[in-house]
Amino acid sequence: MLDSQSTCRNFCFYLLPDFSLQAFSSAVEALRLANEVLGRDVYRWQVISDDGEPVASSCGLLACTGSSLSFEREKSRRLISAPAVVVVGGQNAPRPHKQLDAWLRECRNRRSSLVGISSGTIVLARAGLAEGRRCAIHWEQFPIFSERFLGVSATQTAFERDGDLYTCAGGDAPFDMFLDLIDHDHGTIVVNRICEKAIAHRTRSAGDRQRLPLHSRVRLNHQAVIKIIDKMEANLTEPLLLDELVGLAGLSRRQIERLFRRELGCSPSRYYLDLRLERAHLLLISSRLPVVEIAMACGFVSASHFSKAYRNAYGCAPHQSRLPVYQREIVRSDRSEKRTRQIDRRLSNERRPNCH
Repeated sequence: MLDSQSTCRNFCFYLLPDFSLQAFSSAVEALRLANEVLGRDVYRWQVISDDGEPVASSCGLLACTGSSLSFEREKSRRLISAPAVVVVGGQNAPRPHKQLDAWLRECRNRRSSLVGISSGTIVLARAGLAEGRRCAIHWEQFPIFSERFLGVSATQTAFERDGDLYTCAGGDAPFDMFLDLIDHDHGTIVVNRICEKAIAHRTRSAGDRQRLPLHSRVRLNHQAVIKIIDKMEANLTEPLLLDELVGLAGLSRRQIERLFRRELGCSPSRYYLDLRLERAHLLLISSRLPVVEIAMACGFVSASHFSKAYRNAYGCAPHQSRLPVYQREIVRSDRSEKRTRQIDRRLSNERRPNCH
C-alpha cells in the first residue's frame, strides 16, 4: 500500500460525525503497537475534522482533532507527496460534502493511498474513487450501497485490498486491515508480536467473511455449505434454483439438505428466503425506494408475495417497517383493539335473544 523503503508512513484520519470509536481505535492501535514492537516510529498519524473541532463518536465520546479540512487541503497543495487518507465513518450514511469529495480526489491525483472504514467507504464511492474497485461494505449498509453504487464491486467481507484502496466493514475489522498493511511493510513476525500484545488470537485476511451466517451460533464446519451461502448472497436479485446451488457444491441435494439442517437448523430454501427478506428489511429502513422496487431487488415475483413473506417474518407489513418504533406499536395496538371489538360484537350478537 505504501512505499516500504520509506522510514516513516504518515496517515491522516478524517473523522465523520457519529464515527465508530471502536473502528477508529482499532486502526490507530494497530499502528501504535507496530511502533512499539519495532522500537521506533515507523508509523505516524494525525486526526482531522471538517472544522478542526472535536468530533462526537456514535457512543457520544469526543475525539480531539489537530487540524481542519480546509487547512489540510491547502497544505497538501504545497507537498509533493501526501499522506494516506483514512475516512472513518460509522453506521449512519454521511451527508454530501463537496469540499471533502474534492480533497479526496486531489489526494488521489497525488497518488495518496485511500482507506475507507465503515461508512467512510460511502464517501470514497460518492467521490468516484471506488469505481470498478472491490470494496468491503458492512452487511447492514450493503443493500443500499450496492443499489446506489452499481459500478463498485461491493462485498460482505471484513476488509478488501484493491491496489492502493483499502476498505473495511468497521467494528474490529480495521485492526485486521492495518495488520495486513503492516505485514506487507514489515513481515509476519512483527504482526505475530502485535497480536501477542493485543491478545488477538486470530487475524482475518482480505476477503474473509465479516459475520456468521443467519441462524448460526457457531462457525460453519463444512465448506460446501459456505460455498452455497456465498453464492446465495451474490444472487439475491435473481435467486438461483436449489438444483443449481447443489451442483456448485458437488454433493447431492439430500446431502445439502441434511448439512443445512445440521449446521443452520433450516432448509436451504428457507435460508435463501431469509437472506432475501433481510436485505429487503435493510432497504426498507435505510432507503426511500418504493416497496415494489425493493421486492424486485430481492427476487420476489410480485409485491403481494413479498408482503406476505415479509409479514410472516417481521410481524408487520413492509411499509410499516419505515415507521418509528412507537408508531409501529400503535398500529399493532389499533389492529389488536379492532380485532377485539369485532369479537365482542360477534359475541354480543350471539347472546342477544331472538325476538322473532
